[in-house]
Amino acid sequence: MDGPVLQGTYDYRLVELSVVFAMFAAYAALDFAGRVTAARGWWRAFWLASGATSMGLGIWAMHYIGMLAFTLPVPVLYHYPTVIVSLLAAVAASMVALFTVSRERIGALSWTLGSLIMGAGIVAMHYAGMMAMRLPAMMEYRWNLVALSVLLAVVISFVALRLAFRARQETRSTRQKFISAVVMGAAVPLVHYIGMWAVRFHPDMMAFNTDRCVRISPLGLAAISITTFLVLGFGFATAFLDRLLDAQRAVRDAARSGEEQFRTLAEAIPQIVWTAGADGLTTYINRRWYEMTGMTPGGALGTGWLEMVHPDDREICQQKWQETLRSGSAFEIEYRLHDAAQGYRWYLDRAIPLRNTSGAIRQWFGTCTDIEEQKHNQTILERHIQERTEELADANAKLQEELHEKDVVRREFDQKNEIILQELTERSQRATLLARMGQLLQSCLTRDEALAAAIGFAPRIFPQRGGALILLNAGGKLAEVVGAWHDCQLPVPVFEPSDCWALRTAQPHIVLAGDTTSPCAHAAGVHHSYICVPVLAQGQTLGILHIQATEQDPHLEQAEVSFKTTFAGQLGLSIANIRLREALRTQSIRDPLTGLYNRRYLEEVLEREIRRAVRAVQPLGILMLDLDHFKQVNDTYGHEAGDTVLRETAGLLTRSIRAEDVVCRYGGEEFVIILPTADLNSARLRGERIRARLRELSVLHDGHALGMITVSVGVAALPEHGTSIHELLSAADAALYQAKREGRDRVVAASPPKPTDPQSNAATAG
Repeated sequence: MDGPVLQGTYDYRLVELSVVFAMFAAYAALDFAGRVTAARGWWRAFWLASGATSMGLGIWAMHYIGMLAFTLPVPVLYHYPTVIVSLLAAVAASMVALFTVSRERIGALSWTLGSLIMGAGIVAMHYAGMMAMRLPAMMEYRWNLVALSVLLAVVISFVALRLAFRARQETRSTRQKFISAVVMGAAVPLVHYIGMWAVRFHPDMMAFNTDRCVRISPLGLAAISITTFLVLGFGFATAFLDRLLDAQRAVRDAARSGEEQFRTLAEAIPQIVWTAGADGLTTYINRRWYEMTGMTPGGALGTGWLEMVHPDDREICQQKWQETLRSGSAFEIEYRLHDAAQGYRWYLDRAIPLRNTSGAIRQWFGTCTDIEEQKHNQTILERHIQERTEELADANAKLQEELHEKDVVRREFDQKNEIILQELTERSQRATLLARMGQLLQSCLTRDEALAAAIGFAPRIFPQRGGALILLNAGGKLAEVVGAWHDCQLPVPVFEPSDCWALRTAQPHIVLAGDTTSPCAHAAGVHHSYICVPVLAQGQTLGILHIQATEQDPHLEQAEVSFKTTFAGQLGLSIANIRLREALRTQSIRDPLTGLYNRRYLEEVLEREIRRAVRAVQPLGILMLDLDHFKQVNDTYGHEAGDTVLRETAGLLTRSIRAEDVVCRYGGEEFVIILPTADLNSARLRGERIRARLRELSVLHDGHALGMITVSVGVAALPEHGTSIHELLSAADAALYQAKREGRDRVVAASPPKPTDPQSNAATAG
């Protein structure tokens, strides 16, 4: 079409408002997609209609505000029937989109049809809106741009459907959901403005038809904007309220399901199961109670259960229950309950409190167990004991009558029996304490815990004896007193192993008071009898248990050796187990050749240090080192020479770091050093110092110098090169390979990561 072209301008404030409406409509599409997917029946149709209306109105408002942003030097009216058609097209496209993404499974055909229909709806809305324009001019379409807008509409529809399908299960405002709304909201106006670009306006007064046309004033623009915002806001509020109601229903259903499960389990248990509130009033008793007592269902709730308790036990039971309610401790009592078929029977009643998150008692849970048989057996046993006691008394009376002259012998015999009984009782108590100590020692994790447990039990196991626990040091050259009790008298706290006969012979050694045959030098000046028992584990002597007699019990007999040997044996076995666990732990995190931490420990400690640095907003440096030409050392001097180089290098690295730094063998001739609180420059300087010290290191193998050792170092730091293990190690590794390429024997800091292209990210997300 020939003739002049009307030149228009854009009001960029309205352009920005149209983009905002598009983003709101995109977010509404993502939000309503989740509601349509989760709903069923009529609610599904409701959310589909509501979502389509809100989303379509938002897209339609974006379109017309975008058209109003384009100002021509001629009056522009709008044919309102065509405007309504464009609104219906936007709503229809929105409904197709929501219906497509709400399906459980979507195939390639569904994606294609949905994208085509939705894209066609958007294009139809736009060009119907263009047809609604009435102005003294003729419109000319550039069909290449029209085709571009149609293709772009289909592509944008496909991307929007994919984003909505991914985000439909997200009930909260997440980062992915926000980014998806921004991408969709920015892309839809692009179709509109390309469509506007595809039209040229030529002046033509004959083409100005004003039938059924209206002019949109600023007040009309405000009305469209406010109405659209209200509709979208109402849709968001309705969706939020529906999710809130769903959450409340889920909580009620979970509570009801938990209560039903508890009732089902309680009814399946053959024992009596009951619950009570925090006030102590019974709220539930299972069917077993009513079957046993014959009470009507519900009659035992509150305090009704006390009617079935034996009158003699009722007051005691009630007092015990009230004390438990005041203290909040566990409840346990034995009393008699009335059985409708068998009369009163003994029951054991136990209850524990159930507390809420603040520690307050919320409910009591208890059980009643029939112990009538146990009580009956106990009564029979007591009767037998009583009968036996009576028989012994009769025999004793007859013996007194018949053998009065042997009364003194009998009394001595009784006294010996009492002594034996007392000794047996003491042995039993000590055996019980020894067993408890053994259980506690099995649970000890460190040597100090085991020693504390043994020294804590020793005064109770040997109440009439003073004693001390003496262990050899790490080198086995000295014996040190690690603990003592009951004022044990030892002249020196540290002595040589040769000063103790038990350590020499690995056998218990007793020295009686006044015996000068073979006293232990470490007990010089001790006047009471004493015994030294070696603490053994797997054939190795770890120390001795030193026991002394006291003024209250000055006698020390050979019979006591076995008991003290058991004490020492349990302690030795516990220490040996702890050493074994520590050795296994060391082997799992240490490299056997260099003694450095291995790669497994590196990943564990690096993850911890990264979290600590991020939390404290502090830097963290990483050095990755690789020995230069290490293969030549192996090829020239052999693998043993290479192992010597690795060990010497590991020793130098260990001497070159701070106490808080960690050096690990990463693999082969590679090492990694973690430098907490060190920034990139400090880490690089540290790498330079280590590189210089390695050049000065002289390594000898079989009397031959292996030459100068050089190292290539890659440096990375947090946060410049990332905040994850993979990012930091990858950056340091890349810097290390750059140092290799540049000629080795140098320190290279990693380059900062390249910024990510937002358009590339958008395309990748689509």
